[in-house]
Amino acid sequence: MANQKLATVTNELIESYGNTAKNVINAYRVGNERAVVFMDHSFATALSKAGTRLSTQTRRNAVATEKKITAYYAKGIEMTSANADIVIDKAVELAEKGVVQVAANAGRFEKSTGVTALTTLATAAVPAAKAVTKVAAKIEAQSGVLASKIAGKSVKAKVATAKRAVAKKVVVAKKAVVAKKAAPAPKAA
Repeated sequence: MANQKLATVTNELIESYGNTAKNVINAYRVGNERAVVFMDHSFATALSKAGTRLSTQTRRNAVATEKKITAYYAKGIEMTSANADIVIDKAVELAEKGVVQVAANAGRFEKSTGVTALTTLATAAVPAAKAVTKVAAKIEAQSGVLASKIAGKSVKAKVATAKRAVAKKVVVAKKAVVAKKAAPAPKAA
């Protein structure tokens, strides 16, 4: 059925956007880590320029305070980016499940009403969805390049792959609906 194909393409698009978001989060994480290194270097340079004007105790206190602030900042960046990754994973998962459910419900609706307008619409939408998926894949690739440039070294860019399990989930959902309909209804007492 065309709904399966549209659901598959739509889930590939969702996956690609999720990977793009993760690349942006990775760029945020790496960029902030580089900022921490820069600030540490700048602070050390400032202390060395101060020379003997600062007492040993003042210098020790300044270094200890700067290390604590840097540690809190780095921990905040790590927690924020890790939680953002979790949110993206969950959003992608829920969106994909929603697409599968919509496809299953569309099939159930068509079967019960005999109207095939949804199949026709889904068939017509597949080429446009594939085109949008190609554009999203290019955006995803460029976000990986951006993350690599910010990192200054190779960063693992995520690449969306076709999820064939999506089509199977739609078929399983439709079989469950058909089995429910085929089961005799309980008799009223």
